[in-house]
Amino acid sequence: MKRSEEVGFRDYVTARMDVLRRTGFLLCRDWHLADDLVSITIGKLYRHWPRVRLMDHVDAYVRRVLVRTWLDEKSRAWRREEPAETLPEPAVLPGDDVIERLGLLELLDALPPRRRAAVVLRYYCDLSVEETAEILECSPGTVKSQTARGLDSLRALVAASQS
Repeated sequence: MKRSEEVGFRDYVTARMDVLRRTGFLLCRDWHLADDLVSITIGKLYRHWPRVRLMDHVDAYVRRVLVRTWLDEKSRAWRREEPAETLPEPAVLPGDDVIERLGLLELLDALPPRRRAAVVLRYYCDLSVEETAEILECSPGTVKSQTARGLDSLRALVAASQS
């Protein structure tokens, strides 16, 4: 890669790092795994940067790589390990806004991977149905149904937790 391309790559990654990490976290709900996903995505982006930098929608391409990387990681057998039943007591009790955010993240955790991806891409990343369909490599109708089912599941989980 030429030095000018490498500078452009570095500038792009620096500007998008926070958004990529947050998107990765919303998908997998683990900051360490999110960092791993972003690292893998950046590595793939680096290999193809001379071609990618000429694209009209670089952000869409990078989001697609991130989501596909997460779906690939999710299907790995060692990722299906069960977490421990009990956790140690937290040192400090979190505030109300943190509790609400954690509650939302737990609800997202309850969704299957493709539904979670559809909800995150549609409502967190604010992508259109067509952009989401392209990233998930499915039809717009599938995105609509996955998003609707995901939202229905979230509503049901919220109702169940409030009763």
